[in-house]
Amino acid sequence: MSEKYIHIYNNLINYTRNKDLYRNLNRDDNFSDRLTLFLLHFSFFLKNFKKEENKNILQEIYDFNFRQLELSIREIGYGDQSINKKMKDYINLFHSMVSEIHFWDNLTKSEKLKKISIFLSDFNNKDDLLDYFEDFNLNLSKKTLNSYLKSVSNA
Repeated sequence: MSEKYIHIYNNLINYTRNKDLYRNLNRDDNFSDRLTLFLLHFSFFLKNFKKEENKNILQEIYDFNFRQLELSIREIGYGDQSINKKMKDYINLFHSMVSEIHFWDNLTKSEKLKKISIFLSDFNNKDDLLDYFEDFNLNLSKKTLNSYLKSVSNA
């Protein structure tokens, strides 16, 4: 598989590593928490760049990112049957996220909080998370897909 989308994947991973995102978690973060935040970042990424002229590139980025996630799950030590089930669960979660944030820019603050709460239920102070994802969404909207394709790090 081509590595030409590795910077986008790495940027999303770097955003997910932001320790401030986990400060309102009442326990140590785990792979599932990090993966949920990664998928949420990726959902916003796709939402912002979803245009007909980007369709093929976004499909390639989608395929690349999920292949990378599958490799990460394999590295953790899951077997083939477990990986297939996990990947199906993660893909379903991701599509649910994409669906929930599709009209993000038209939602009220309370509606956005409800959307964030669906996926980040173990986190306290969702207002901080909402502010973070509002900023993230705004920053994405100010850039072009091409700027992400050519950059090394935007985190």
